[in-house]
Amino acid sequence: MQEATVATIAVIVPCHNEEATVAKVVADFRRALPQAAVWVFDNASTDATVERARAAGAHVGHVPLKGKGQVVRRMFADVDADVYVLVDGDDTYPAEAAPAMVDALLERRLDMLVARRVEATDAAYRRGHRFGNWLLTSCVRTIFASSFTDMLSGYRVFSRRYAKTFPSDAVGFEIETELTVHALELHMPVGEMDVPYRARPEGSASKLSTWRDGWRILMTILGLVKSERPQAFFGVGTLACLLVSGVLAVPIFRTYLATGLVPRFPTAILCASLVLLGAILLACGLVLDTVTRGRVETKRLAYLAQPAPRAPR
Repeated sequence: MQEATVATIAVIVPCHNEEATVAKVVADFRRALPQAAVWVFDNASTDATVERARAAGAHVGHVPLKGKGQVVRRMFADVDADVYVLVDGDDTYPAEAAPAMVDALLERRLDMLVARRVEATDAAYRRGHRFGNWLLTSCVRTIFASSFTDMLSGYRVFSRRYAKTFPSDAVGFEIETELTVHALELHMPVGEMDVPYRARPEGSASKLSTWRDGWRILMTILGLVKSERPQAFFGVGTLACLLVSGVLAVPIFRTYLATGLVPRFPTAILCASLVLLGAILLACGLVLDTVTRGRVETKRLAYLAQPAPRAPR
């Protein structure tokens, strides 16, 4: 009888100017997952992040193009493992939770497990970030039938077949949205686990801008709706055109029925144009829906070509 191969694990840490925390993050994860390789990918840091990560025992990669999305895309491409533990380098997530998350992924044969943040203190999670996370998560939950309650968490565990088939376009912090929607699009087995979330230590500053990055995430959601749910996206435009056209046409029909004349030619032309525009939008939605179905099938075949998670660690 052939003995089951033990899963290999890689901890991947995207970092930009995290010299105050990166050494502790590396040390904590090496202690929590002694069998794992810890990779720190530096994103154009101008401080001592690289030196401190290397001194703590991490493998170090470099990504000159700025943005968390750029780093995650490179990490998935360059690092080879059966299980990937993605965590921010700001020491806000506990390494002690990693073994349970990895075990849950392997035992339940999931492709992605997300750490649902439970704030240890009020200072851990700014109110603006909390509200933005709730709003954006609710949008994705409604549009893509998601069960996630913390879509923007930076602490996740992935299977190899997820990491090697993830076609990312994100540049910055909108990467978490893409990670979530990709799993939902292919109906992958996913889950969440409660994990404590703590405030950044003194001397460490957040790179996330509430309004700028929140806007970029919202635009990413709209872009994903257009590309992954084109029939619904263009259908809304069709309904809007027909509704406006109908409202504008009511007085024209009333005048025509009463007098037999159509005195408002510009309005009548506008109504006809809106109906034609609605028909064009409907046609675009139907055509792109067919294209999207073919693209999803291609992604699923690439996903199925990768091996399933191995035996528990």
